[in-house]
Amino acid sequence: MGEVIRFVPKSERERDHLIREARAIYDSIFPPADPVSEKRNNAPVRHTVSGANTYRSDQFFLS
Repeated sequence: MGEVIRFVPKSERERDHLIREARAIYDSIFPPADPVSEKRNNAPVRHTVSGANTYRSDQFFLS
């Protein structure tokens, strides 16, 4: 009785299809990381950039 039917335009369905296809291609080229090995190395990565601001001489941390 209370069903809602949503109209989805063809362009939106095509967009979703292309996104799924692109993700599949990307995953075939760059496989997702192994969750087990990812959990072992979960320390945050910090990169130091010096001289990024000429008015200050301290270092900036990017993560």
